[in-house]
Amino acid sequence: MGLVLSILTDALAYGMVLFIISIGLSIMMGLMRVVNLAHGAFAMIGGYLASYALRDLGVNYGIAILIAVLGAIAASVPFELLLYRRIYRNADPLIQVLMTIGITFFIIGIVNFVFGPTVKSIPLPAVLNGPADLGFRMIPTHRLFVIACGVVTALGLWWLVEKTEFGIRLRAAVDNSGMADALGIRTEIVYGATFALAIGLGAFGGVVGAEILPIEPFYALRYMVTFLVVVSVGGAGSILGALSASMLLGLADTTGKYLAPEFGEFFFYLAVIVTVVLFPHGLFGKAHA
Repeated sequence: MGLVLSILTDALAYGMVLFIISIGLSIMMGLMRVVNLAHGAFAMIGGYLASYALRDLGVNYGIAILIAVLGAIAASVPFELLLYRRIYRNADPLIQVLMTIGITFFIIGIVNFVFGPTVKSIPLPAVLNGPADLGFRMIPTHRLFVIACGVVTALGLWWLVEKTEFGIRLRAAVDNSGMADALGIRTEIVYGATFALAIGLGAFGGVVGAEILPIEPFYALRYMVTFLVVVSVGGAGSILGALSASMLLGLADTTGKYLAPEFGEFFFYLAVIVTVVLFPHGLFGKAHA
């Protein structure tokens, strides 16, 4: 029983990291119809900024997260204005893929030139650095923090999309952008704000999840497929789908590494294949997504 509980705890923490980062990509793909393969690159920017703020500027952990999120959003603004705005909803997916892969390599080059091509640690505050006793095992307190962040993110996004005026405008722009424009909704502002939200979530996940997915020079390429797979399995644009897919894949990967570590990520991708065969549009996806 102790082994089962340990697997579930680690799988939950890993799954929440995947969710926090991937939900931004899910929003981009499901609501704005943009296959943004550069999403991991912006998460990497957040991680590098947080590491610099903590190690070189000496700020506290909360301020470092804020710097990372706002810094990643600020860095994304020129890309949104000059590039992404041209491909919202109506560009060929191949063009989107090629453009965002190019952005990924561009960001990798710039970030590694500015901050150096080394693994970047993100020091944790004392309150998150110690162990927590769950009764059946000791677990790093930081993992409990990650789980809490994932729950808050899921609930906050659901409230934003379903219960606020911004969510209403976003859903209207997604369903029929032409009609939304005719009704006076500034769809370019809605899309820009949604893009910033997606980037901010990616950067936030990159920081809080750095203990599980370390920030290193080729972070954006190493985890590009992982984030894309989470969206595909869950169904693009679905908060519940992204959360369910993250938990499922986190459980498959963690279980495999506990019981058969020599197989590497075999069980992760086996779960992907089985799920996609059974649910071609994702767990909670729609045919058009």
